[in-house]
Amino acid sequence: MRLLATIGYLAVLIKAITESWVDVVRRSINGKIEPQIIEMESIIENPTGLILLSWSITATPGTLVIDLLPEERKLKVAVISPRSREDIVPFEPYIKKMFD
Repeated sequence: MRLLATIGYLAVLIKAITESWVDVVRRSINGKIEPQIIEMESIIENPTGLILLSWSITATPGTLVIDLLPEERKLKVAVISPRSREDIVPFEPYIKKMFD
């Protein structure tokens, strides 16, 4: 089960990085940049899983984790433009399956 979750995580992460990269390039050209800071609570309880989630968000262009509160499972994320929670962490369910 963890192997399938890992493969799913990698596939979704690569897709998210690719789509975000294209979005950031497009926004850099047309100037439609509206930075925001979003606070979100994670469904992941494992500290290592939270760190992987934070890294995954930061590795995705246009997003950056600026604070992680593992006790509360909360992350503060800086985004280049308004985005839904699902757009920021599409790989979260896979990380939960890997670690919880």
